[in-house]
Amino acid sequence: MITVVVPTIGRAGLAATLAALDEDLDVIVVDDRPGRRGADAPQGAGAPRGSDAPYGFGAPHGAGAPADDPVAAAVAAAPRIRVLRSGGRGPAAARNVGWRAARTPWVAFLDDDVVPRPGWADALRADLAGLPEEVAGSQGRIEVPLPPDRRPTDAERNTAGLAAAHWITADMAYRRSALERVGGFDERFPRAYREDADLALRMLAAGYRLVRGERVTLHPIPDGGLWHSVRLQRGNADDALMRRLHGPHWRAAVRAPGRLRRHALVTGLGVLALGAAALRSPRTAALAGAAWALLTAEFAWARIAPGPRTGREIRWMAITSAVIPPVACAYRVRGELRVRR
Repeated sequence: MITVVVPTIGRAGLAATLAALDEDLDVIVVDDRPGRRGADAPQGAGAPRGSDAPYGFGAPHGAGAPADDPVAAAVAAAPRIRVLRSGGRGPAAARNVGWRAARTPWVAFLDDDVVPRPGWADALRADLAGLPEEVAGSQGRIEVPLPPDRRPTDAERNTAGLAAAHWITADMAYRRSALERVGGFDERFPRAYREDADLALRMLAAGYRLVRGERVTLHPIPDGGLWHSVRLQRGNADDALMRRLHGPHWRAAVRAPGRLRRHALVTGLGVLALGAAALRSPRTAALAGAAWALLTAEFAWARIAPGPRTGREIRWMAITSAVIPPVACAYRVRGELRVRR
């Protein structure tokens, strides 16, 4: 009845994801690392997608797999799992490879860094049992473990936001027939960002309903490093495609607030201050610089206030709050240029 599809880029957490799944589930792991393409893998968008050649191009799972390969290690003890390859084309393409290889009425998608709670498989079956035909998808409940003894950092709060996010494929099940009708995931989304929201909006536009189930999946907090919040700004390029596809009000439809207008204002003030200084207009430079500093401080405090307020956290919030606005704007401009081409 259900196939579980797990796209992966080789995260260490994949082993825990697979270990938490019941042995009677049909599981497909889609290896989306670049260069991991089997001999019969597709070369073009119109070809049948994916390769189910055993891991290691002919070796059984585990037996001929490199010991330092996290995907091979994760599936070594689970011969029931099929491994397909998508050639490093991104999570949207990887999920398409997975669901198109499935032959069950429902396809449940999991990320490779989540851990289904005990009883997840039975809860999934209960969530999907008896759903009317107009219901195309069921979302699991995401739990993010936050530190009990202190307030969460900015990075931890970013991950915790997944618990309230709508229709994310960290744990999302879709009818295979509905995926066929709308064409699956849009592979123009190159990152694990917005491709799930885009699919959900297309499902709703096609007349389907999406519901929340009762199954629970744990999403650990990754160690993204000090520049994690800056790297997240790459998603602004994908927001340009969302606007092009779904109109200016798409954020309200998926309940995804944004701050790009404020970032554009701050970036403009910074450019104005630098330009005025270069043109030897001190009054303009001072006014624009003061406004930039005030808005940057407001942004930094909005990120510092709910956090632990340690010296390290304050220091990095101050630095990244100055860097994020121009980076966000640059990625958005890049995205706008891309969708126009």
